[in-house]
Amino acid sequence: MTEGALATLTWQVLGAAFLLSAALGALVQATGFCTMGAVSDAVILGRWTRMRQWMLAAAVATLGFAALSASGVLTPAQTLYATPRWLWLSALVGGAVFGLGMVLASGCISRNLVRLGAGNLKSLVVALVTGVAAFATLKGLTAVWRVATVDRVAADLVTNADLASVLARASGMAPATAAVAAALAVGAPLLLWALSSQEARTGRSLAAGLGVGLLVLAMWGVTGHLGHLGEHPETLQESWLATNSTRAEAFSFAAPAAYLLDWVLFFSDASKRTTVGIVSVPGVILGSAAVALASGTFRWEGFADTADLGHHLVGATLMGIGGVMAMGCSIGQGVTGLSTLSLTSLVALPAMLAGATAGVKYQAWRVERMA
Repeated sequence: MTEGALATLTWQVLGAAFLLSAALGALVQATGFCTMGAVSDAVILGRWTRMRQWMLAAAVATLGFAALSASGVLTPAQTLYATPRWLWLSALVGGAVFGLGMVLASGCISRNLVRLGAGNLKSLVVALVTGVAAFATLKGLTAVWRVATVDRVAADLVTNADLASVLARASGMAPATAAVAAALAVGAPLLLWALSSQEARTGRSLAAGLGVGLLVLAMWGVTGHLGHLGEHPETLQESWLATNSTRAEAFSFAAPAAYLLDWVLFFSDASKRTTVGIVSVPGVILGSAAVALASGTFRWEGFADTADLGHHLVGATLMGIGGVMAMGCSIGQGVTGLSTLSLTSLVALPAMLAGATAGVKYQAWRVERMA
């Protein structure tokens, strides 16, 4: 492959990732898909419709990824989540911290990007602070703390830390067969539960769940298939173009918020590369803005008071720290990571739900106290 052809392919990957991100922003803005809202509805109101939307997205992504893996297009070992070292404590603590943070910040990082596109200036502050906190946890002060504490506790496996690989080794199944079996064991119950309510089978709910799940799969296809090189012409090694991890990636927004800040602040540094994660952040914002403007729902919003500002600053900081510790946000681990059946995701997701539940109960207590 010539240098020109390589550059063209890289920009094709980036362009496709930007368009898929814009589609995600538009879809979430149009349907109201929201992880924090799903937890809040279930805990406070006893309504499970938005939780079913989230689980439908996870089920579609999980079953779809198994199909990609069985066909040889992409395997868990080729993704961002591929590692034989299972950082279960980091996932547990990071997931809980992120879940609490997303409630205090009125939504996860992806939801705040969508709200920013609709004119919410609170979400601009949340996105910036989340990016700074995430960057510090990747390379700064909190990174030192992370490495010295939770990252020290891990399980070193003899295979990749995903359910399909563990099943294949334990049972002697072929990897493709194990991928399908594991995905059916996790994805099928999620799918059945998600569709078991009539409310969850309405057009809007189906569009939200199916849409998010399919967009995650499409992003896997872009980075894992379109951007895959069996042998990079410069390194002569297998590579995945335009990703920060140099592995296949799909939607996640905690670490990419940090990568975007780094890219903007050090743009003149020739070593900085534009990546899928970087273009995904503005893609979501612009997709949301397009729908908000077209529907007449675009409104400028700000903080109500200093207490509101304080809660959002704390929540954004917790999201940045927790999102990096858990290797993903509520989309990055709750849908994208889960689709690979990463053992880290299987710990991070329930931890996020627990943290978010605690956050919702705290907010309810706070409202009652003020009343």
